Order: sequence, then C-alpha cells, then structure tokens
Amino acid sequence: MAVIGMVVHGHKEAGVLLAKETAEWLNEHGHHAEVHRTGPQPEDLPAPTGWDLAVSLGGDGTMLRTVDLVCADAVPVLGVNLGRLGYLTAVEPAGLRPALERFLAGDYQVEPRMTLDISFAAMGGEPAPARPRSALNDVVLQRTQVGHTMHTEVAVGGVPFLAFASDSLILATPTGSTAYNLSARGPIVSPRARVQVLTPVAPHMLFDRSLVLDADEQVSITVTGGQPVDVVVDGWHWATLAPGQSVHGSRGANDALLVTFGDRDFHQILKSKFDLKDR
Repeated sequence: MAVIGMVVHGHKEAGVLLAKETAEWLNEHGHHAEVHRTGPQPEDLPAPTGWDLAVSLGGDGTMLRTVDLVCADAVPVLGVNLGRLGYLTAVEPAGLRPALERFLAGDYQVEPRMTLDISFAAMGGEPAPARPRSALNDVVLQRTQVGHTMHTEVAVGGVPFLAFASDSLILATPTGSTAYNLSARGPIVSPRARVQVLTPVAPHMLFDRSLVLDADEQVSITVTGGQPVDVVVDGWHWATLAPGQSVHGSRGANDALLVTFGDRDFHQILKSKFDLKDR
C-alpha cells in the first residue's frame, strides 16, 4: 500500500475535483490518499505523515509549495500542470492516472534538484525575524518602498565582496535560473548543475553582472541603507529586514526530488516553454 498526498491549488476547482476523483481511485485500489488545499502561507499546509509520494496539482507556484512541504522528508514530488507555464511539472491533467500507475509499478525516475538553505542573522544577538527555510527557486531581497534604492553588502564565504545599490537582489538555484533571474537577464543554468546565481535587478552602479558561485559557498547579504528590505522565498514574503540584519544562503541539506518518466530533456523543455524556434 502506498500513501500519497495530493496538494492542490486552493482556487482551482477543476484541480480540486481531479484530486478528489484520483484519491477515490487510489483508495479503491488499496492505497491511502489525502487531499490538501494550499492556503495563503506555506505554514497553512499540514506536515506530511508517511507519504511515499506528493502530487502537486496547480502551476509552478503549487509545485514550489509542495516541495517546501516534503523536501526535508525526502518525499518525491509529481507535478501536474494546471497553470499556464508549468515549467516544473511532469504531466498534464489527463496524464495523472497513467503517471500514478507507472509510479506504483516502479516505472519512474527521480531527478534531484539543488535547494538553498536560508537563515537570518540579526543585530546584537536579537532573534532572527523568521525561522530558517529552504528554497527550490530563489530568495529575493527587494525594496519595500517605490522610489527608494535598496542598499546591501554581499560577502562570499565570509569575505566581503561588494556593496550593491539596486531595486532588488536575487540568489537563485539552477532551477530558479529560469524564473525571476531570467527576467532580470541572469544566466540560464542546467538544473543538473550545483551552483548559486546572484543577480542584481536594476543596479544603480557600473557593475551589473550576475555572479555564478559554488554551491557550498555561503552567500551573506546585509542591509546597509536606511530603509528596510523585504525577503521573499520562492514567491512568498517571509520577513522584513531592518538595516544591519543579514540573510545567509548556501546549498540546501536536502535536494528536491522530482518524479520524471525518462522523457524530460531540459533543453527541449526550455525551447518548448519559451517558444524558441529553430532557424
């Protein structure tokens, strides 16, 4: 018997119906299935108990939410695309039941994806503004007020590197290189790589290039200007940092485990999702 958790976008009624029908089918075949709707915050979902598989029904945002839920427990995630782009998902809704049949028969692969472990440091030993988190895509520091430039200092491996004046600053994984990092003209990185990508957004300085860093280097970003800075992890607001507070990022202790069926090629997916044509 397999225990399968189904995480569905809370506002996609077609997805909720598909999840319930699929759960009934699984239960009828001797398995145990649970259905959970996403809420406005990651903490709204219950912690999984003994799941063998997590099924994400939604878009890439739901996929990120599901990975955040189960990554620490090494539960593989099968993504079902109910969104527009579906860059992280593996199957369309019509393919869910055949995909589950293949999973239950052991006919699948697991693709590990690097994550980032994110933590905070406050001034003078004060408590950090939020608990540590993991990110599959990115952590973004962004200005809280329009018209005010964000000022930060970046250290790599404990060694000060550079002060940035920008609208925001992105620390992305290879998976996240095709998200906000791509919109900011950062490099596209193979998801098999083990690196971190630091990209300034609208930098008010001559140095405006991305940095590709080793996965094991700790990247520390400290707020230095007079304005607070918002921290967004995988698309969710996580904390607001005051001047003097820092965020630290490095390779995550746990990989995200994405279920595939041997027919997903990064370069072909990239061409398809972004409508890239051959000459």
